[in-house]
Amino acid sequence: MSTVELPAGGAAPIGLRRPRPVSSRFLRSELRLIFGRRRNIAGLAVLALVPIIIAVAVKVSAPRPGDGPDFFASITGNGLFVPLAALTVEITLFLPLAIAVIAGDSIAGEANLGTLRYLLTVPVNRTRLLAVKYAAITIFAVAATMLITVVGLVIGVALFHGGSMTLLSGNQIGFGGGLLRVLGATVYLAVQLAALGAIGLFLSSLTEQPIAAMAGLVVMTVVMYILDSIPQLGWLGPWLLTHRFTAFGDLLRSPVAWDTLRQGVICAASYALIFWLASWARFAGKDITS
Repeated sequence: MSTVELPAGGAAPIGLRRPRPVSSRFLRSELRLIFGRRRNIAGLAVLALVPIIIAVAVKVSAPRPGDGPDFFASITGNGLFVPLAALTVEITLFLPLAIAVIAGDSIAGEANLGTLRYLLTVPVNRTRLLAVKYAAITIFAVAATMLITVVGLVIGVALFHGGSMTLLSGNQIGFGGGLLRVLGATVYLAVQLAALGAIGLFLSSLTEQPIAAMAGLVVMTVVMYILDSIPQLGWLGPWLLTHRFTAFGDLLRSPVAWDTLRQGVICAASYALIFWLASWARFAGKDITS
């Protein structure tokens, strides 16, 4: 007979047991931990406060033509520019800092608290653990950028109304089309921040001190910004992750400069893949002592 006889109890032999279904319990637990911590909630509150400050400041004292970035000069004409201005401001420091806190704490925080060893004895496969940690970082990146956009849209439309949107190239599109472009810019930035989170995950796998990993990612981000601003190192710019952070502005032109956006997504995906694999190479064979 070709059919394998089962034991009387109905259980399959060990070698023929069905694989356990993939559960989202671990990811849900990780997300509860991230979004339930007071410091992370306070960080998100700060991120949400920036578009409110920008909108109120512009409402009280509208910028003169030529003052500040184009997004700021366009706010008085349409409230859809408020989240774009807020994202432009926050991508330089606040958003990278928020990602650094989450990514830096992902592995090093568990090791620092002494829970990493017990987590792996559940048992949790190390590859799965890294995948879940990075998925949580990516979800936080999306949540943070979407929070800024939603708050910016609400306060912007409330103070400056909506209607047709005048693009940076001078063309006009309807409110729905403008909203789609704002959401596209938000998703683009979330992709960039997810790549930054992969670097933070790698740094977190190198140490048991989350502060060190957080500081390391912030320093790396600042260094990339500095290198990108040096004219003599212009050849290096396209290889830096931060080089195309603000390329989402090309979505506000007609026609859209898809080449720059595509290069930004490819660069971010490359960084994410390389540093996640580096995290796996480091973490897979690492002796867990805490």
